[in-house]
Amino acid sequence: MLYYDVLSTALVKRPQHVGLLEISCLMNDLSPPQFNDRSTTLNLLKTRRSGKSKTMSAPGPNAEEVEALISIGLRVPDHGKIAPWRFVVIEGDDQSRFSAALTALYKAEKPDAPALELKAIEDFPLAAPTLIAVLSRVNHERTIPAWEQELSAGAACQNMLIAAHAMGYHGQWLTGWSAYADGVTALLGGEPSDKVAGYLFFGTVQEALKERPRPEANEVSWRLP
Repeated sequence: MLYYDVLSTALVKRPQHVGLLEISCLMNDLSPPQFNDRSTTLNLLKTRRSGKSKTMSAPGPNAEEVEALISIGLRVPDHGKIAPWRFVVIEGDDQSRFSAALTALYKAEKPDAPALELKAIEDFPLAAPTLIAVLSRVNHERTIPAWEQELSAGAACQNMLIAAHAMGYHGQWLTGWSAYADGVTALLGGEPSDKVAGYLFFGTVQEALKERPRPEANEVSWRLP
C-alpha cells in the first residue's frame, strides 16, 4: 500500500503538477522516471535528457545514422524555404585536426592563456565519438526576418538531438568560445557571415543521467490576459 501513500502526498502537495507519467512511476516500485524513454514519441519528448559529452564514448552513430540525423535535421519549420542551416560532420582524425586548429586560434587570441584553458579548448572537439557543427546561414536577400531563419537552425539542432535519443544514443548541444570566436566558421568551411548555432555531440554516456532543475509549466506560461 506504500505507493498509495506516496501518491496521495504528491496529489495533496501539488495536485496540478501530478501527471499520468508521474502517477505511473509512483505506482511502479517508486522508481525514478526513465530518461529518453523510447516506448513512444510522446514519452521520449516527455523524458528527453541530454548526456554530458565529457562522459561519452563509443559507440556513436555510424555513417548511415549520421546521414539520417542530418536528414531529420532538415525537417524543421523553414519560412520561405530558405534552408538557412549547414551541417559539418567532424569525426575521427578530423576531430584532432579541428582541435589543433581551435587551440591555435585561441593562442592567437590569448597568447598568455594558462595551460588549463588551452587544455579545455583542445579537449572540446574530442569529447564524443561524433561531433556535428550546425551553422546558421541567414539569407539577407530574402524578406524573411533573420530571427526566424536563426530559429530554424535551432530547431534543426533539437530535431537531431531527439533523433539521436530515439536511435539509442546520447546527445548534447554546446556552444561557448568555440562557437563565437572570430575565425571559427572559416575553420568549419563556412562563410564569413555564418554563425555556429551549436556543436552537437553524440555517443554513449557511461554514467547514469541525473535530472536537472526545471520550472513547472505554470511558472513560465499563462493565458492571454
